[in-house]
Amino acid sequence: MNETRRAILDAIVDGPVSGPELADSLSVSRAAVWKHVDALREAGFEIESGPSGYELVSADAYSGPAVEFGLEAPFTVEYHDAVGSTNAVARDRATDGAADVVVLADEQTGGRGRLEREWSSPAGGVWLSIVTRPAITPARAPLYTLAAAVATTRAAREAGVDARIKWPNDVVVPVDEDGAYRKLAGILTEMEGETDRVEWLTVGIGVNANLDADGLPDGATTIRDEAGEDVDRRVFVQRLLEEFDAVRADLDGVVPAWRELALTLGQRVRVDRSSGALVGEAVDISDSGALVVESEESGKRETVAAGDCEHLRPV
Repeated sequence: MNETRRAILDAIVDGPVSGPELADSLSVSRAAVWKHVDALREAGFEIESGPSGYELVSADAYSGPAVEFGLEAPFTVEYHDAVGSTNAVARDRATDGAADVVVLADEQTGGRGRLEREWSSPAGGVWLSIVTRPAITPARAPLYTLAAAVATTRAAREAGVDARIKWPNDVVVPVDEDGAYRKLAGILTEMEGETDRVEWLTVGIGVNANLDADGLPDGATTIRDEAGEDVDRRVFVQRLLEEFDAVRADLDGVVPAWRELALTLGQRVRVDRSSGALVGEAVDISDSGALVVESEESGKRETVAAGDCEHLRPV
């Protein structure tokens, strides 16, 4: 957000401040103050002007500046009413050198998940991609997917949803004690780098927020359906980004945090790999985020770095 506009918001959040006072404190003209206030109103801030000056009444809009205002994490937010894919835009920003930029959209018209599967992304959901440049090796990049899952799950639980994590990249809501679930959110991480370092990562997160589940693919659910009411998407995005920032700052704590929220661990699973299906009990994840499965066929533990995981009913 423009620093002058941020300073104006900080000044008028606790009560009215006159245009001349703002101009003097910011060393700008009164005309410039008026233009900045007008731009803030266009971004969705409800600002009243009266005899005593300008006063911020509401900052509840779903926009880039509104999400940034009050956000306790170092991200710049680029908002779009609609894009083909936030990950595609994020990749463009990454190749242009951006860092700690969040591409946020009300709607995606060409959203994709893992393996190029279509991802339904209508208006009312939370569709965002984070551009980050971590000083890590590619081997540790999967930890950012785990971090995003932890952050999304924590934000959903704060919104009143019994959210859990399904390996490798889904946030789900359990429906029984046998591992069945409904999908709430998905995560897709993309990377550019060399053998010894990551150049950039884009972490795409899609959450079915203020939507009706009956308009989504089978097996999906939404915050609206689970919590019984809409969530304030501006606050939800802020909390998700703040949690992600906190978790990425402590990569050694990512796996323990993931374990605490996991639905997959302890479940009977089938993992489809390029080398063939593996059926057994999911007993743990490794320090790099790989799933550890005790095979029903061999009785041995096998580590799976990538694959589609399906929860199975107990034998």
